[in-house]
Amino acid sequence: MNDKRFIYFICTVAAFGGLLFGYDWVVIGGAKPFYEAYFGIGDDTVMQGWAMTSANIGCLVGAVSAGILADRFGRKPLLIGAALLFFTSAIATGAFNDFTIFNAARLWGGIGIGLASALSPMYIAEVAPANIRGRLVSLNQMTIVLGILGAQVVNMLLARDVGSNADILNSWNGQMGWRWMFWAEAIPAGLFLILGFLIPESPRYLAMKEGAGHGTADGSAFRFLDFFRSSGRYSKVLLLGLVIAVFQQWCGTNVIFNYAQEIFMGAGYDVDSMFINIVVTGIANVLFTFVAIYTVDRWGRRRLMLTGAGGLGLIYLTLGCCYYLHAEGIFMVILVVLAISCYAMTLGPVTWVLLSEIFPDRIRGVAMATCTFALWVGCCTLTFTFPSLNAALGTYGTFWIYSGVCAVSYIYLYKVCPETKGKTLEQLEESLCK
Repeated sequence: MNDKRFIYFICTVAAFGGLLFGYDWVVIGGAKPFYEAYFGIGDDTVMQGWAMTSANIGCLVGAVSAGILADRFGRKPLLIGAALLFFTSAIATGAFNDFTIFNAARLWGGIGIGLASALSPMYIAEVAPANIRGRLVSLNQMTIVLGILGAQVVNMLLARDVGSNADILNSWNGQMGWRWMFWAEAIPAGLFLILGFLIPESPRYLAMKEGAGHGTADGSAFRFLDFFRSSGRYSKVLLLGLVIAVFQQWCGTNVIFNYAQEIFMGAGYDVDSMFINIVVTGIANVLFTFVAIYTVDRWGRRRLMLTGAGGLGLIYLTLGCCYYLHAEGIFMVILVVLAISCYAMTLGPVTWVLLSEIFPDRIRGVAMATCTFALWVGCCTLTFTFPSLNAALGTYGTFWIYSGVCAVSYIYLYKVCPETKGKTLEQLEESLCK
């Protein structure tokens, strides 16, 4: 573990889970108009909603089971299992002509997302030296945004003549294009599956199991209700993790990826321009995640979280005012890109860094799974409520609500969020779990 290059290698392999998480999560947005025509659900909003949320349900299953499974079987086997789920789901989603199997495959892949979203940052935090831990855990967020951008580019390149194609069902897009959008994921998933066998098990997991064999506390025996025992020793840090996880979603930024069509068309853009603008936001997402990687161990986690909450609150307040005044054009795109950029260098990566750091070894598996489950609940509620909020309050009112959420979260983080930069995991346990 003293070889820095080897540490970077195994952390990069673990971060493949983030790459596939990002790709699998976003690819369905570009495939949506084509598989809807193929399966004949263009006028069935219930089936449309089921197709978009089936993977999210899988995410919840994967996230809630990740901690117990990782503490029982180890981090490495679960990462390999997630890779296998991604690979088989990518093949199956595009291979079958039955809508039920399509959704089953999406749910199957969602379990992989849930596992990877909890395990990849956990594994990286456990093998990384304290002085570069923030940078290496942020690498997981970098691969997530690269996966998002990859899906956006693949969707744009595979979609042929979107603007002029009136008969989607009988076009190449409607018959084969959407399948290749999903199949493309099998390439990085297969590579992740192979490389997963080359990385070692987490040394902290091995030490925990060895300690259990000598009569000390067994981490795999820790359960959710134990957070509220031991005189509240762990409940405070769990609450912090839950708030951070849910806020990362409820800040509202991810609706830009899920509902890009509504947001950009509301700003006066047509479908073809929308695809281009989506890729622009993806590029900004990647560039500013690089900024996060090089600032998280310099500026610190607390400073970046406060910057993200405050910055997004102001941007959404401005964006809401612009929608209220019916502003259109490039200025609206600039505001959206600013929001993505602010999120990418703060809340996006730093949330995963903090969640991987603040929990002691004994509870990290269950705690990470609990917080990741809460994060995906936040994601589901965010994506589910946006259409209703948008219809009832208008886009301006919806973004004002997100601005208010950011303001409240800023106050909470200012009072509670600790600085974890440069501290060992043992030092953090001592200070946070007194």
